Amino acid sequence: MTRFGKALLVVALVAVVGMAFRVSWNALSDVARAVGADATAATLYPFVVDGLMALALVATLTLTERADKRFALRVLATYTLASLALNYVHGLVPGLHDESVDWGRLADWDPANWLLVLLATSLPVGSIYFGSDLVAKVLHHRPQPFTTSSKTPDSGINQSTPDRDDTDTRPACPVVDPAPATDLAPVDRESDDNEAARTTVAAESTRSRSAIGRVPQSARSPRPKRTPAELLEEARSATSGWKDSDLTAEGIRQTVRTSAAKARELRDTLRAERDAGRAAEQRHLMEAPELEEAFARLAVDRAALDKAA
Repeated sequence: MTRFGKALLVVALVAVVGMAFRVSWNALSDVARAVGADATAATLYPFVVDGLMALALVATLTLTERADKRFALRVLATYTLASLALNYVHGLVPGLHDESVDWGRLADWDPANWLLVLLATSLPVGSIYFGSDLVAKVLHHRPQPFTTSSKTPDSGINQSTPDRDDTDTRPACPVVDPAPATDLAPVDRESDDNEAARTTVAAESTRSRSAIGRVPQSARSPRPKRTPAELLEEARSATSGWKDSDLTAEGIRQTVRTSAAKARELRDTLRAERDAGRAAEQRHLMEAPELEEAFARLAVDRAALDKAA
């Protein structure tokens, strides 16, 4: 809707409300005179009732707290029903138009008359109380500060410096380019060439990434290439003090930083070397000169025993 259309709508609304207030003013002023109000009080009485309705409506639109808004809505509903009831009585009692009714007489039935007189006389006092409370709530109302939680993280990237919100004092978050999946996963590659070109596990790294993003490939310090013999020697040296139960592929992979396949090959090779070493040691013990001499003496003693028997 254009600005002219909105202005026209507001003017029409004000005109309708003004005419409705004029109609209600006639009924409420007659009721006020019937309950004992003088000419000035009868003139101001409609402003007390319908005016508080307008104030409650403004407070409802202004307040944001749920409890305060509910209170303003209740005041608005109560005074709307009270104004409706008094306008209805004004239509049922023709004598109110020409002031021919008795003072304080709004209905023929006494209980209904007492209730209507109580309602008409209590509305000014209620306007003082509820109106003061609503004005106090509106004056002490503090709009909730605008939060930037609904903004997307990229909302300020393409903005120039004057266009950005200067009131946001939060510390700037460094923009970190997410690392590829191969950087965050355990080092499990078949080729040492690929392994030397990538970073190790991010959780085990003690260096934080730069605020400008990833480190360029050319700036990284690659690990030197290792031949199979060098890799075996490194694994042999690292596991020299291990027990046989600790000699696993996963342990070797984490220690020498190689792929799972190479770790399994190193495990089998090292276990074979250990088995071969133990077998050679047993053969050496069996072939020692001291053992041969002992066996010879045993054979001589056995032969002597057989002759003696």
